[in-house]
Amino acid sequence: MNELRALEPDFWCAPSAHNTQPWTLTYAADEVAVGWDPGRELPVSDPTGRDLRLSMGAFVECCLIVCADAGLGIAFRPDPGPLRVGFLHRAAEPYRTPFTTADVRARGANRGEYHPGRLPDEVAEGLAGMRRVACRDLADLLRAADLHQFGDREVTRELRAWLRLTRRHRRYLLDGLSDRALTLGRFEALALRASLALYPALRPLGLPRLLAGASRGLLDYDGDVLVLVGAAGDEVEQGRVLMRHWLTLSGLGYTTHPLSQIIDCAPTREVLAQRLGVDDPASLLHVARVGRPKAAAVPSPRVKRS
Repeated sequence: MNELRALEPDFWCAPSAHNTQPWTLTYAADEVAVGWDPGRELPVSDPTGRDLRLSMGAFVECCLIVCADAGLGIAFRPDPGPLRVGFLHRAAEPYRTPFTTADVRARGANRGEYHPGRLPDEVAEGLAGMRRVACRDLADLLRAADLHQFGDREVTRELRAWLRLTRRHRRYLLDGLSDRALTLGRFEALALRASLALYPALRPLGLPRLLAGASRGLLDYDGDVLVLVGAAGDEVEQGRVLMRHWLTLSGLGYTTHPLSQIIDCAPTREVLAQRLGVDDPASLLHVARVGRPKAAAVPSPRVKRS
C-alpha cells in the first residue's frame, strides 16, 4: 500500500470545516486506516462531530478518485473505531468514478461575490439529497445564526484559533481560514483581528451584533443555497455524496460557500427544517451558497505532511 504515499498531496485537497484538515492515514501491509487527529476537532462548534464525519467522507472520496486516476485498485471498507472511520484496501479494479485528480485539484470554496442567477433545474435535480432554496429566503436565518455564533464566547474563541488574519501568523501557509480565503482586505482583516482580541471587553457593548453584520447583504441577490438532507449518523457516506456533488458543480463552473452556521444554531436549524418540510432537524447536514463567482478564490493552504 506504500504506492498511496506519493498520492497523498492530492488526498489532502478534500474540504473540512475551518480548513482543519483532520485526516490521518496509518499504513499497514495490506490496508490503510483512515482516521483523524483529535487535536483538529472542533469540540465547541461541532460538538456532535457532524462536520468532522462529513469531512472524513469527503476525504475518502478524494482518496478513491485519485487512486482510480492513477490506475490503482483501491476500495474503502467502513469500520468505525477509536479515531477511525474505516480502511482503504486493495480491490480487483479501480474505483468507478467520472472524476479525475485534476477535478479534485480544481475544486474549492469561494466566499466572494457571486453573479446573480439560479442553478438550472436539470443541474439542481441531479444533486441527490440536496434541497434548493433561494438566497433571499434564508437571509434572516443567516443573520440570526451569525448573531448566535458571535454571541457565544466559546464558539468565537474556537473560531479565532483557526483564523489566519496576517501573513505573519506561524500557520498562515498550513491550515485554517486566511484573510485571503475569507476575501478580506488588509484593513478588514486588521479590524477583525483587533475586534476578536478585545472580544471580552467589547462583547457587552454589542460586538457580536457588529460582527454578525458583516454578512448583511451576503444573500441579497438572485441565487441559490443548497441544503444536504440525509440520515443523521450516516455522515461519512453523506460526505462522500457531498464531495461528488461539489465536483459536479465545479466541473460546470460553479463554486460553493459553506453557511452551516445556520444548522449549527438550534433555533435556525428548526426553522429551516420547517421551511423545507423536513421532520427531523438533525437530518439537515450541510448548507452552502452556490453560484458562479465574480473572481477566482485563493486556494486554501494545506499542511505539508511527511
